[in-house]
Amino acid sequence: MFLRNRLVLAGCLLALNFPVWASPAQTYAFGQPAPAAKATRTVEIVMGDMSFTPKALEIKAGETVRFVLINKGQLLHEFNLGDAKMHAEHQQEMLKMQESGMLTPTGMRTAAAPMDHAAMGHGSMAGMDHGASMKHDDPNSVLVEPGKTAELTWTFKQASNLEFACNIPGHYQAGMVGKLTVSQ
Repeated sequence: MFLRNRLVLAGCLLALNFPVWASPAQTYAFGQPAPAAKATRTVEIVMGDMSFTPKALEIKAGETVRFVLINKGQLLHEFNLGDAKMHAEHQQEMLKMQESGMLTPTGMRTAAAPMDHAAMGHGSMAGMDHGASMKHDDPNSVLVEPGKTAELTWTFKQASNLEFACNIPGHYQAGMVGKLTVSQ
């Protein structure tokens, strides 16, 4: 009994000496969120029902852009930065939100359990607990309700070919996607 208690105590002390590994924050090879005060340029994007104006943007690597998003449509829309693969994965997550009743055509239901994209591995649907809480909180994405304005500020790290898109089910497929070219 004495030896077992000592082993348990030793195990507890060892556990306390190991660092606690928190899950890493979402990172993106193409850039990171930034405070609006760091923006070197502001770009206004108008969201219509199934359209973005402008449809294409040119940005320089290292530039910090403040996107002002104006939803002039009748539906809820999303502004999401990423490549085509990221958008395809995110569309599956948004479909789950819609199926849960949390995502409606004009907004988000706050009474529904929040959906945590980060806990899903942002796009990794394998092993996802569909009963888990859900929320829309990716740093490269913002939802904008009809008649509302929102902002997203982003620093683009490197040259890449990206898209800005609305991943609400059916919107991307209906043409709500734009080309974003980041050059050196």
